[in-house]
Amino acid sequence: MLSRQVADKLRQHETPFYLYDIALLRQTLESVVYESNKYGYKVHYAIKANYDDYLLSIIREYGLGIDCASGNELRKAIETGFSPEGIVYAGVGKRDKELRYAIEQGILAINCESIQELMVIDALAAEAGRVTNVALRINPDIDPKTNHCIDTGQADSKFGISYDDVLDHADEIKALKHISIRGLHLHIGSQIRELHVFENMCLKVNAIVKALRGMGFDFSFVDVGGGLGVNYDVPENEPIPNFASLFSIVHNHLDVGGCEVHFEFGRSIVAECGELITSVLFTKTTATGRKLLIVDASMTELIRPALYGSYHNIENITSTAERTDKYTVVGTACESTDIFDENVGLLRSSRGDLLTIKSAGAYGMSMASRYNLHDLPGAVYSDKL
Repeated sequence: MLSRQVADKLRQHETPFYLYDIALLRQTLESVVYESNKYGYKVHYAIKANYDDYLLSIIREYGLGIDCASGNELRKAIETGFSPEGIVYAGVGKRDKELRYAIEQGILAINCESIQELMVIDALAAEAGRVTNVALRINPDIDPKTNHCIDTGQADSKFGISYDDVLDHADEIKALKHISIRGLHLHIGSQIRELHVFENMCLKVNAIVKALRGMGFDFSFVDVGGGLGVNYDVPENEPIPNFASLFSIVHNHLDVGGCEVHFEFGRSIVAECGELITSVLFTKTTATGRKLLIVDASMTELIRPALYGSYHNIENITSTAERTDKYTVVGTACESTDIFDENVGLLRSSRGDLLTIKSAGAYGMSMASRYNLHDLPGAVYSDKL
C-alpha cells in the first residue's frame, strides 16, 4: 500500500487523516471504463461511497455518471459539474423539496421505490408543468451472499417495489401523465464476492423485463446496480476489483433486448485507494492480559467495524521492531464498540507509531461524524505530497 512507501512524509500531517492514492484511483477508473466499453455499458459512480471534491473531479474526467441516494448528493453532483443527463437518484425516502429539485434539473431518472412515490412524483411534475423521467426500482428477492447489513434485494428489504405490487398497480402506473418510465432498476446488495450471484440476478432481471414488457411497459435502460466487492483481507493482492469478470457474466446472461445496461459502483472504485492514517496514543494491558493500542482515530472517522462488524487490514508502517505482538486496536470514542480489530498481529508498537487502516476509501469519510465533538479528519493526496 502507498502509506508504506511514504511513511516519512506522512509524519508531517496531523493524524488522523485519509490518505488517497490518486494513481491507484486512476488505474481503477481506467479499468472500469475499458472493461465496460467492451459491451457499451454505462457506469455511474455511487457518490455515497465518497464525495471528496478532489476525488470527484478525477472521477468526472473519466466520463462516469452519478448515482445519488439523497437530495444533497444530487445537489453535490450537479454543483461539481456532472451532467444531469448522467445522474440517477434513488432512495426510499425522498422529501418533496428533493424531488422538486430533481424534477427541475432534468436528470436521467428518479428511481422510484414505492407506488406512492410514483404518485407523488407525478403530482409534483404536474405542478412544475413537466414530464419527468423515472425508473422503477424492483426488489428482485435475491440473496446476495453478503453481510446482512448491506443486502438490499431480499423480499423483506425496505428497498424497491415488490414485483407483485407493480403487477397489482400496473394500470394506475401507466395512467400517470407526468412521468415517463425510462428504466428499470435492480440492486441486490454491496460487497458481493461470490460472482455467481450476478448470474442469478441476470436471470431474474430477464424474467422481470419480459413480463413487464408483456404488460405494456417499455424501457430504454436497465440498471442492474453494482455491489462488486473488494479484497479487505489482503488488499495488496487485488488492488483493482475484477470488473472484467462481472461484465463478462452480465454480457453472457443478461437478455434485455435493445436496452442500455447501466451499473453503479462506489466501493469498488474508491475503497482501495484510501487509507486511514492514525497515531498510537497509548499502549496498555488490561487485567485479563489483553494488549491495547489506543489510537487517535475512532468510529467517528471509520464506523464500519463498529456498525457492521466489518474487517479492515491494519499495519504499523513506522515501527522498526523485528518482533510482532497481538493487539486490540481501539479508538478514542466513548463507546465500548469503538474497536478496529481484536487480536491483530502487528510489529511491536509504541506511542507515536503510525498505523494504516486499509481499504478505507469507501464509506469512511462519507460516514464520519462529530460524535464526542471530534474534528472531522483531513485528507492527503498522493499527487500533492
